Amino acid sequence: MSKRLDRWLQAKKQGEKQVLVTAYDYTFAQLADQAGIDGVLVGDSLGMVVQGHAHTLGVRLEQICYHTEMVARALQNALLFADLPLGSYEESPEQCWRSATALLRAGAEVIKWEGGLEFLEHLRFCAARGLNVCVHLGLTPQRLRQWGRFQRQGVDAKDASRLESEALTLAEAGARFLLLEAVPAALAERITRQSPIPVIGIGAGPHTDAQVLVLHDVLGLSDPPPPFAQSFVDGKGLLGTALRDYAHAVRAGTFPQGRQTP
Repeated sequence: MSKRLDRWLQAKKQGEKQVLVTAYDYTFAQLADQAGIDGVLVGDSLGMVVQGHAHTLGVRLEQICYHTEMVARALQNALLFADLPLGSYEESPEQCWRSATALLRAGAEVIKWEGGLEFLEHLRFCAARGLNVCVHLGLTPQRLRQWGRFQRQGVDAKDASRLESEALTLAEAGARFLLLEAVPAALAERITRQSPIPVIGIGAGPHTDAQVLVLHDVLGLSDPPPPFAQSFVDGKGLLGTALRDYAHAVRAGTFPQGRQTP
C-alpha cells in the first residue's frame, strides 16, 4: 500500500477530514498539490469544464489517460484518482480491468467508476487483482440520458435504504473508497458512520470523511457553478482583469517597452 493511500485510510480512522479536487493538467495539479490538497481526481467532468460539452458522455478513455499522465507528473503528495468514462468498463469485469490498467499505467492510483451492485462482479474481479476502486453512488452523471436531467438521489425512504445497503455491501466486497453525489446529508452521514472505508461527498452534506469539488468551481471559473459548490475566489474576475490589462498595455505601446528582448 502506498503512503498516500495509507494516509487516507488513517485519516478515516482518526476522524480527520480529507480534501479532493479535480484537475486536468500539470499546472493546476501542481497548484493543488502545493496547497496541501489530499487528493486529485482526473474526472470525466473534463468533458464539461475543459472540452465545453453539456455533459460527460462523450469523454473517451484515451482522453482520461492523456490528462492523467499530465497530472501524475505534478503530484508529490496528493493521491491520484482517475475516472473510467462511459463505455470503458460496463461490458465485463475483463473490460473494466483492461481500462483500469490503462489508467494505472498513466499514473493513477485509485480508479473510480459510476454504479453500484450492478458492477459487483467487476469490483470483486478488480479488487482481487489489487486495484484500488472508488465506487461512485447517488447521482451518476453518466446516466444523464436515462434520467433525463440531473436529480438528487436517496430522497425517499426506500431509495435511501437501498443506497445505504448498497454502499456497505460494496465496501465489504473490496472497494477502497465510496463517493456519494447529491444525496441527503443525513443519508451520507449514516453511510459514513457505518462504512469501514473513506466516504467522499459532493453535494452530500458536511459529514462525509472527505469533500470533492471541481477545481473550476473552487476557483470561481464556472458559469454558473452548481448549487452545492462554492467559489473561494473570483477567478473569472481576476483573470479577466489581467488579460484586459495585458491587451491594454500592448495596444497602448507600454508593453514590452523598456523590457529586455532577445
